[in-house]
Amino acid sequence: MNPEIRDIFDRIAPVYDELNNWLSLGQHRVWKEMTVKWSAAQPGDTCLDLCCGSGDLAFRLAKCVGTTGKVYGVDFSPNLLAAAKERSQSQYPQPTISWIEADALNLPFDDHQFDAATMGYGLRNVTDIPRSLQELHRVLKPGAKAAILDFHRPQNQQLRAFQQWYLSHIVVPIAQQMGLKEEYAYISPSLDRFPTGQEQIELARQVGFTLVTHYPIANDMMGVLVVGK
Repeated sequence: MNPEIRDIFDRIAPVYDELNNWLSLGQHRVWKEMTVKWSAAQPGDTCLDLCCGSGDLAFRLAKCVGTTGKVYGVDFSPNLLAAAKERSQSQYPQPTISWIEADALNLPFDDHQFDAATMGYGLRNVTDIPRSLQELHRVLKPGAKAAILDFHRPQNQQLRAFQQWYLSHIVVPIAQQMGLKEEYAYISPSLDRFPTGQEQIELARQVGFTLVTHYPIANDMMGVLVVGK
């Protein structure tokens, strides 16, 4: 766990959802619905949402699993978890979600515990991507799936240039107005370091996932890695 990254997410917690909306051109809700669909969560399942942030994917999973299912929302930022809990209390009926502060590299769960899992915009921020995927593999039941949504750099140079322009000229200035320029300026270097879709497929296979697909979305500015055990 990187304390500096945790501090960043603690500071952005109050405006996290608003900034994600800007960052994704207002489309993040659609992509999150797709991610939950690809996780194949069913009524009655026990599900995990890793790096849950303020709870968007966890709430969607809770709707899928219904009152007979259970969702665990895990994040390393106490402030984001507090925001998720607060949102949860305003929902009716109350979703069956347990909010847990933990590190994605060292999950506090038994082997083979979950029927499905999601992760939104978290893999790019862990300090050890293979270790995070290994932990995910460990806690999933045999036959279970996980869907991992994140931004990445498009292969196409024009799209890459547009993404960089959008980050520099739209997202960072908006963050700056909210007093968070430094916090969101780190996104660009994190994208440069993040593995491509093909590299993510290789990493997932190396930790033991047998069914692995990467779906590029949003003109390849984003992708969903779907893995099956």
